[in-house]
Amino acid sequence: MMKKLEKILMPLAEAIGRNKYLMSIRDGFLVSTPLLIGGSIFLLIANFPIQGWINFLETTVVNSSTGQTLASFISKPAGATFDIMAIFAVIGIAYSFAGKMNTNKIFGAAVAVVSWFLIMPYSVSGSVDVAGKAVDVSLSGIPLGWVGSKGIFVGIMCAFLSVHIYTYVERKGWTIKMPAGVPPTVEESFAALIPAAMVMIVFFTINLLFGFLGTNVFQIIFEFLQTPLLNLGDTLGAMVVAYIFLHLFWFFGVNGGSVVGAVFNPILQTLSAGNIAGEHHIICQQFQDLFATFGGAGSTLSLVIAMLLFCKSKRITNLGKLSFVPGIFGINEPIVFGLPIVLNPTLLIPFVLVPTVNIVISYFAMAMNLVPICSGINIPWTTPIVISGFLATNWAGALLQVLLLILGIFIYMPFIKIMDKQYLEEENNMQNDEEEEDDISLDDLSFDDL
Repeated sequence: MMKKLEKILMPLAEAIGRNKYLMSIRDGFLVSTPLLIGGSIFLLIANFPIQGWINFLETTVVNSSTGQTLASFISKPAGATFDIMAIFAVIGIAYSFAGKMNTNKIFGAAVAVVSWFLIMPYSVSGSVDVAGKAVDVSLSGIPLGWVGSKGIFVGIMCAFLSVHIYTYVERKGWTIKMPAGVPPTVEESFAALIPAAMVMIVFFTINLLFGFLGTNVFQIIFEFLQTPLLNLGDTLGAMVVAYIFLHLFWFFGVNGGSVVGAVFNPILQTLSAGNIAGEHHIICQQFQDLFATFGGAGSTLSLVIAMLLFCKSKRITNLGKLSFVPGIFGINEPIVFGLPIVLNPTLLIPFVLVPTVNIVISYFAMAMNLVPICSGINIPWTTPIVISGFLATNWAGALLQVLLLILGIFIYMPFIKIMDKQYLEEENNMQNDEEEEDDISLDDLSFDDL
């Protein structure tokens, strides 16, 4: 099986490895990896599944004038990374792509960010209390939703298009030439003036056209992705379809949980409330949170364990060690963007398959009364497996979680070993190159150079 998979996937992986667009996305996301790992630690502290600890954070007031609690302060580092992660992605992708286009990396990243913000709506909606009545208001500001994971897909398109335009204008020679003797930094700044202005004009025009239509690029993309999910309902088929879409969105760098959850979570929450009231719904919010995935989207806790057990490359094993503890508590952005899983065809099949298998097996286990259905009581999504399964059902639910986790490990294993083999070859080649550079031969010495 391994040989067949390698025969199919290795040529595809090698082709992707030479694709400058996908390489730029892969390398660009690495910019945010250390930041997301740092944010994950604070997110874990803020949501540690001990109710007494959570109550302590929420009741300890730090700033009496504003009423801010310790919980809000601990959550801030997570917000400073996850909530604006698209900004890091745009900068990193554009910087990497500009290098592959043989143009100035810094200016390439700068024009990408400017173009991205040019088409972003500067409007934040909310409500204020007026005489005891909630009044909807719209204020000028940058929406956190668009600078977070929801805005990554648009950011990727802006990075590529803006750098392409910048490079095209630059190669046409439409730049300001400075006289000899001008400092290089000043010369580069003036040389970037016309290409950057052309990028801004193009994206200003795009924004203007969408403005005439009464919408914006971000909203169109978001609504288009939600459309296939509008008719999903309370069935096993709906859950499977929703999760296939969810993971396909994640594969393309879009936060599938946000897109799918906007439509599907209200249904799941209603079903959970019905279970508390004595109804019988296998599909509910707790079923999704506790039995569909372990360690985040793609059930990547199984992947992390497979990385630690079966892989040898330093890149994969080191990332696995860093991601293991956050993965236990359901945080997997370091894996999704650091391995990466985004736009990585080698891991697409298990990334979609493992959650689907979990859902189907869990559903039939509950339908056959082998495992009780979830009680409907809200259990934090950061609660580790076994504990969460026991609290939501009983010991049978905890055992089911363990069995599904192990099954996921063996599903991920052949695919991650293919990546591991590729990374090992790259690491060995780099090591050989370094050794060759360090070798000193007496034949290279000549007295003629003295």
